[in-house]
Amino acid sequence: MSDWPLAELRLTCREVSLRPVREVDLPTLAAILPADFEQDPRLELFPGLSAEANQRRLFYQGYWKSLGTWSPSAWVLHFAVTYRNELVGVQTLEAENFPVLRTVDSASWLVPGVRGRGLGVAMRTAVLSLAFDHLGAVAAVSSAVAGNAASLGVSRRIGYAENGVGLIVVPGGEVGELRNLRLTVDAWRAAAAHPGARPEVTVDGLTPCLPWFGLR
Repeated sequence: MSDWPLAELRLTCREVSLRPVREVDLPTLAAILPADFEQDPRLELFPGLSAEANQRRLFYQGYWKSLGTWSPSAWVLHFAVTYRNELVGVQTLEAENFPVLRTVDSASWLVPGVRGRGLGVAMRTAVLSLAFDHLGAVAAVSSAVAGNAASLGVSRRIGYAENGVGLIVVPGGEVGELRNLRLTVDAWRAAAAHPGARPEVTVDGLTPCLPWFGLR
């Protein structure tokens, strides 16, 4: 995969390992998508397909789109999350106009059976370490509907600060409250100054990938 070095990128944090999603992973990951996985409500649904079938279709298409539209300035990187040698979810890191704005966003999901064990914090910490410590990001943003306590809890535990409230159309057509959060590189580094405050992250295989992020 010398022509696509991103395939060899590896992140490790605690018992969690992350590597870019591969096409061979798609059937397994699509089969374990949790019912509460939040797709972008702006995406069109195919009539005649069940909610679950549309969810799986959009998951496949999201993966293919991320590869087909990758550029150094705008990219979406889906990581397959492995815990105890099993695929248990996906952690996404993405950016728009990254060389200028140096800001990343993230999204993730986990199968219900492994929630509540700190995996959400570990996998988010892994991609934030990649962004802040290796790619030169200056800020990370995140958002979640007000009822998504798990996602909001991970963000607050890592150190994100409140960054305003917006509105979003949720599945079913209702309007919901969207909470926005932001973490700066200064806050990230300040937290690292406290011993034991953050688990160690290992990043392997990054050097050949740097041009893919607009870096040398």
